[in-house]
Amino acid sequence: MSKISLIIENEYMTRVRKKSFLVMTLLTPVLMALLCCIPLFIELFSGSDMRNVTIADQTGLYREVFVDNDEYTYTYLDTETSSEQMRSDESPYAYIVITDNLLNNPNAMTIYSHKQTTAGFESEVERSMENFLHEAKLASYDIPGLQQIIDECNVEINVSSIRFDEEGDTQTSAGLATAIGMISTFIIYIFLFSYGGMVMNSVMQEKTNRIVEVMVSSVKPFDLMMGKIISVGLVGLTQIGIWIILLVGLALGASVALGIPLFINNQAEILTQVQSMSNTAMAGSAAIDPDMLDIAQTLSGINFTQIVVCLILYFIGGYVIYASIFAAVGSAVDNETDSSQFMLPITLIILFAFYVGIFSAEDPEGSMAWWCSMIPFTSPIVMMVRIPFGVATWELALSLVILYASAIGMTWIASRIYRVGILLYGKKPSYKELFKWIKYKA
Repeated sequence: MSKISLIIENEYMTRVRKKSFLVMTLLTPVLMALLCCIPLFIELFSGSDMRNVTIADQTGLYREVFVDNDEYTYTYLDTETSSEQMRSDESPYAYIVITDNLLNNPNAMTIYSHKQTTAGFESEVERSMENFLHEAKLASYDIPGLQQIIDECNVEINVSSIRFDEEGDTQTSAGLATAIGMISTFIIYIFLFSYGGMVMNSVMQEKTNRIVEVMVSSVKPFDLMMGKIISVGLVGLTQIGIWIILLVGLALGASVALGIPLFINNQAEILTQVQSMSNTAMAGSAAIDPDMLDIAQTLSGINFTQIVVCLILYFIGGYVIYASIFAAVGSAVDNETDSSQFMLPITLIILFAFYVGIFSAEDPEGSMAWWCSMIPFTSPIVMMVRIPFGVATWELALSLVILYASAIGMTWIASRIYRVGILLYGKKPSYKELFKWIKYKA
């Protein structure tokens, strides 16, 4: 055991002392946030040229429909234009030709252009015209105050979602649960690939450099494999721990800045804390922001402690399974090219689990989601989507028992392959040979 601890300490300290570890640990959350904001930045900073659109309204009824905006300027023709004229004039971005009253003939408007118009432009044209025709249709009924009557009939409701659980009634949010599940699943998915691949690359590098021949002279192959798996796993847990600390710090800062209390259990406690914070901040004023109260109630419906604990437990179980497989693959081949034969099925399984996890957000209690949250090769990814929606304790316990039992079994199988493959050079083994290695006696 002392030799394993030495390997773990050496591997762990070597990795966490690298500048790349610190940089990626701090930058990864920032990069993920920026990745989510990329569409906004693109929309904000992407400058588009003003596009000229010509309106050929042969009816004279729709001169007030289209109004210039930041993207399009509209020019109305007073004379009728022919197809040949439009074809020869390429200066406008598009022509909008209206040949009849659209209330009587909805197909009487056509867009002509030399280049394919965008979906956004076509949508804007249709929306502008539909709004105009809607008002014109209402006006044709000649009923005083008809628009006001219709507006008063439009009622907006705010539906609250309450989930029954063992601790009582809890207000929840499907959107928040989905977002948390997706983030947790994405973290597990990325970590299984990155840290599993790290184990495989480390094994292949030592095998290629022939360093492993010196190491196995004083350390058992099993101890060497477990040392690598555990040390890399601890690096991953360290990274997760740092992220959790940063997230909690940001959450506490946001709670103070926005006046949203954390660690709340029920509506009465929320009301008391928000009232207290309001009185402190506003010198005795009893005003409470309803939006803040609603946010606090929604956050109280998410068991963040359970999510963090399960994230760690499922990461450990899933990582041990896949890291064992990656270590076995790394020991069986001499280079990355040969590893593709064995990596393809593993990659397909992880991708399958990831896609099942995404679709499970719409049906977390479905048969596919339930079974994949029990199968050890997919449960670390799929179960993290289901947990924010509420999972029975017995399901979590059963899933974790199967996962960790499978992790132990997979570690034993991988160690049998590792002890033979780590000293084998010059030949890429087949699946049949790998099964033979498992049966070899020590």
